[in-house]
Amino acid sequence: MRRHQSGRYGQCCLQDSFKRLLLSGSTADHLILHPSLFISPCCFLHLPETMEEVTKVTETTPQPLLERRVRQRQPTVSVLKSKLKQSVTCSVPRVRSTLSGFFPVVRWLPKYKLREYVWGDVMSGVIVGIILVPQAIAYCLLAGVEPIYGLYTSFYANIIYFIMGTSRHVSVGIFSLMSLMVGQVVDREVFLAGFDLSEDVSASGPDVLNGSLGINLTEGKLHSVELMGLQCGKECYAISIAAAITFLAGIYQVMMALFQLGFVSVYLSSPMLDGFATGASFTILTVQAKYLLGLKIPRHQGYGTVVVTWFNIFANIQNTNLCDLITSTICISVLVAGKEIQERYKDRLKIPLPTELIVVAGSTLASHYGMLNSRYSSSVSGHIPTGFIPPQVPNFSLMSRVALDAIPLAVISFAFTVSLSEMFAKKNGYTVRPNQEMLAIGFCNIIPSFFHCFTTSAALAKTMVKDSTGCQTQVSSLISALVVLLVLLFFAPFFHALQKCVLACIIIVSLRGALRKFMDIPAKWRASRNDAIVWLVAMSATALISVELGLLVGIVFSMICIIFKTQNPKVSLLGRASDTDLYEDMEEYKNLMPPPRVQVFRFQAPLYYANKESFLKSLYKTVGVEPFLEMTKRRKAEKKAKEMSAQQAKANGDKTNGEVVVGLVPRELDFHTIVLDCSAIPFIDSTGMATFKGLVNEYKEIGVSVLFASCNTSVIDTLQKGQFFGKNDKDMSSLLFHTVHAAVLHANSMPSAAESKSEDSMV
Repeated sequence: MRRHQSGRYGQCCLQDSFKRLLLSGSTADHLILHPSLFISPCCFLHLPETMEEVTKVTETTPQPLLERRVRQRQPTVSVLKSKLKQSVTCSVPRVRSTLSGFFPVVRWLPKYKLREYVWGDVMSGVIVGIILVPQAIAYCLLAGVEPIYGLYTSFYANIIYFIMGTSRHVSVGIFSLMSLMVGQVVDREVFLAGFDLSEDVSASGPDVLNGSLGINLTEGKLHSVELMGLQCGKECYAISIAAAITFLAGIYQVMMALFQLGFVSVYLSSPMLDGFATGASFTILTVQAKYLLGLKIPRHQGYGTVVVTWFNIFANIQNTNLCDLITSTICISVLVAGKEIQERYKDRLKIPLPTELIVVAGSTLASHYGMLNSRYSSSVSGHIPTGFIPPQVPNFSLMSRVALDAIPLAVISFAFTVSLSEMFAKKNGYTVRPNQEMLAIGFCNIIPSFFHCFTTSAALAKTMVKDSTGCQTQVSSLISALVVLLVLLFFAPFFHALQKCVLACIIIVSLRGALRKFMDIPAKWRASRNDAIVWLVAMSATALISVELGLLVGIVFSMICIIFKTQNPKVSLLGRASDTDLYEDMEEYKNLMPPPRVQVFRFQAPLYYANKESFLKSLYKTVGVEPFLEMTKRRKAEKKAKEMSAQQAKANGDKTNGEVVVGLVPRELDFHTIVLDCSAIPFIDSTGMATFKGLVNEYKEIGVSVLFASCNTSVIDTLQKGQFFGKNDKDMSSLLFHTVHAAVLHANSMPSAAESKSEDSMV
């Protein structure tokens, strides 16, 4: 005999044979002559008399149970031993594979197609290098360090990513958001060390006694701190802080790669990252606004940087430097015009317009020959030395002060780099390795920290320029590094007269894309209110509180939104499409009929400790019957009936001392079975299993059966481990069904709990 899904066995082997022949198209004559009918005379007692009865039998008989595979798990000790043995096994092919995986350049560089790739790589490398030089100098204003360190950072990061990166198009280097986050830490620590944030300490060549070591011993300088046995001025202390936090961020990223912790980026949703970047862009604009006006205002320390800075700007607006204001107006006009022309005629222009370089060159010449610094007190970049400073180990005594600050830097740098790598890889039809990308960006921070650099990341704007100018491989990054090297060796001193307001203009105009996202709020709201709210919260927290707390608030709020969704999911009653076994939401689809005396309920979320109450409330409300209230009503009715019977007996003069016994027939409900469609429940925990157990018992008390349909294997395993189906799963076949239709058929074929109770009740 075959075991059926309802747990019952077939009535007769003849019935099964009859159905098989009927489904195969056999006629009545075939049935008479078919040998499978000649089994036992008693079997003919079960022959259906009409075709309608045959159809009914075929329709109501459930399908056989699916059989689970038996999976034998290997012992944990043996698994660990095999993995350990595999990891320590050393061979020449394994060493070669490991090295080529760690340095991807050795894989693709020998296959470099010189004639096909060289022109695009050289062109994009030169253009990005030209854009990179003024931005590297400008973003040092955000990072709170001298311009030379921005050039160092861009040079080393491009070379290291060329060796270790797996993306062909990503441009790694200085990024405005990273510079801002580094600058906030640098300014805080410089302030705590006793330095004056408002003083201009741009060292000129003759004033620095030991510039090769990066030690600022400016003549007349009263305040200094001791680092590694040497006296260090403000400039030296600032880059020491930046190098320490960069080293730690790189260590965190390498550890994330080694321990496969890339899943951390999963919690950085796209709306949250967009809102965070927009809020940070608004903070960057605020921090740079004082340079546009030539105001000497120290950067605010603590929360509310945007509000306090704008208050200070308007409080000191009368001290505006007219020379800086006029220069800023002209530069912004030229930069915006260049960007608009670039966007409007991007199909005709084969290469981007080097607007930043033109502005930097023109304003530097005007400042030098117009002597704007000496005549009008316009703030300039100051001396930028040529050559390289000898490497120096990051100061470990400073790392304890910035250990926590390095965590958001590491996560954001990794998230932007991996997301950009995957985005451009999909666009250009190749793959990247996220874990190797994490290693690459980690070493782009660790190694340069020994050479007086600060935190880097992939930058969207420069990556898009590389992609649009024909970049084919990371050889373009090598070309960009050579352009920066030329500036470091020969042209750096020519930027001495470059005004800081020009650098601020370059930074602010580069934020146009992020600030334009304010215009996308209505579209975001129409597409998804939840995403729009996450964007607004992350943006507001970042702009109004601080960048670090804004990131934390954005992550926590986006996770709360997900939890809220699971606590208030969509629930629905299902109806059957005519003449099919398809059941769907009756509120969403037309022409669905609810099964007679059966309620089919769907809950579209995991069932766990946080939404147990929500599940119960929604179920009670949807089916219209709460077991506890129903039992209370019945007890009250029973008590009232007993009182009325006693009064009637007393009125009739019944003087017997016996008690009046009244047993009430339970109140007739509209349904006798609830089928829980679990197809949209991905998992349950122990609380969810206990909720299911309580549900079955509570509804059983009022004569309603609860059946489960379409459970995935994860839910089934949890129920079995908790002995939900009894010892040895004896009740599994009568409670669990593979489809909703099978559960409904079983419910209608079995007597309800209420009917079985009413047989024993007395009136």
